[in-house]
Amino acid sequence: MHTGDRPYICEVCKKAFIKKGYLTAHRRVHSGEFPCICDVCNKAFTFKSQLIVHQRIHSGDRPYNCEVCNKAFSKKSYLTRHRCIHSGKFPCTCDVCNKVFFDKSTLIRHQRVHSGERPYLCEICSKAFSEKNHLIRHIRVHTGVRPHTCDVCNKAFSEKSALLSHQLIHTGERPYICEVCNKTFNKQSNLKAHQRTHSGERPYKCVVCFKSFSQHSHLKTHKHTHSGDRPYACDVCNKAFIDKGTLTRHKHMHSGEHPYSCEVCDKGFSKKSDLIIHQRIHGGECPYSCEVCNKGFSKKSHLIIHQRIHGGECP
Repeated sequence: MHTGDRPYICEVCKKAFIKKGYLTAHRRVHSGEFPCICDVCNKAFTFKSQLIVHQRIHSGDRPYNCEVCNKAFSKKSYLTRHRCIHSGKFPCTCDVCNKVFFDKSTLIRHQRVHSGERPYLCEICSKAFSEKNHLIRHIRVHTGVRPHTCDVCNKAFSEKSALLSHQLIHTGERPYICEVCNKTFNKQSNLKAHQRTHSGERPYKCVVCFKSFSQHSHLKTHKHTHSGDRPYACDVCNKAFIDKGTLTRHKHMHSGEHPYSCEVCDKGFSKKSDLIIHQRIHGGECPYSCEVCNKGFSKKSHLIIHQRIHGGECP
């Protein structure tokens, strides 16, 4: 230990350890193995030390006390950061933006925002990451490990955050609310994407034609128009599409499926957009108005045809 020798090396990330036991425990990071299970809530952990800290949630044990205000903490690191509030000293300051941090490791991770450094490299696809835990989660894409399982439908996920979002489907909870129109969402990312419909923001720009999009997924799909790629092929007729949603709708032609039904007249539709347009018949909604005579239409195509009357064109 004193010589600095670390003879036990991880064959995946080349990290070295002084004890074989440490290497064995470390390998679980790559394998996705979670052998340490809480006997109260069945939550699983990679290391026993993580389980011990977690169990304090159930026991209420907070063994680390602040000597100034007697506030108690479940982790020693929490107490160390808390002490900075009393001392007013934040030992680590970013020399670029002057943001302060409780510890050096957090400062180092933050500085990568400015430097653009991504020191953690995936050995399989060479994708680089600024944080080690991001690389660990990414590796599961290649290994197929999905350690987080829904206790309702048994669907498995590679990330805990994805499981938590998924569980809202079962509870029906939609905790994210748009301040403009009060529409609710089960994911914060969906709310952020929706808010761009109000702000008009389109932060994702195509480097080929400079067309911009409000969502990254829309840009990704758009890129196929330049490359000619159509990665989603129908297994019935082999017709290929640039996005999965279009393929799904296409398959309804073969199956005859009409999964979208009108709640008023029970008429079925293969596309959700067709159902939305149809529902305007019952609601009397006409969102498309002629700027010349103010006549309203339920479909944009009907408005375009109508406008030819004013333009002197033959409809």
